[in-house]
Amino acid sequence: MGLFDSILGAATGGNADAGGLTSIVTSLITQHGGLGGLVDKFHAGGLGDAVQSWVGTGQNLPISADQVQSVLGNEQVAAIAGKLGIDPQQAAQHLSQYLPQIINHLTPDGQVPAGDNADLLGSLGKLFGR
Repeated sequence: MGLFDSILGAATGGNADAGGLTSIVTSLITQHGGLGGLVDKFHAGGLGDAVQSWVGTGQNLPISADQVQSVLGNEQVAAIAGKLGIDPQQAAQHLSQYLPQIINHLTPDGQVPAGDNADLLGSLGKLFGR
């Protein structure tokens, strides 16, 4: 059982599998040019302190569903919601809860890894028990 099986169940009400959630997070990372690009997007959206806390080794600062919606945009959140079979507000809420944990897991040394995203995405697969 993967670490985020409970996240998957909460986020989807059982409507998707771990591959679906892995696909969504992988898509977010790749659409933004890698984990660094996704982190930069949150910086540009005014959430630099929060996203740095997720990357760093201290406690993760929270963000709201509205902040996720603002940074990622309505279209991207709606697409994620469609893949999960939930409403966009629910999708934004789940992303606000779990994206900090996921980014934290992908940056265990307190830094965004440079280089090949294949290693990073492999780590993401392990996170979801794949």
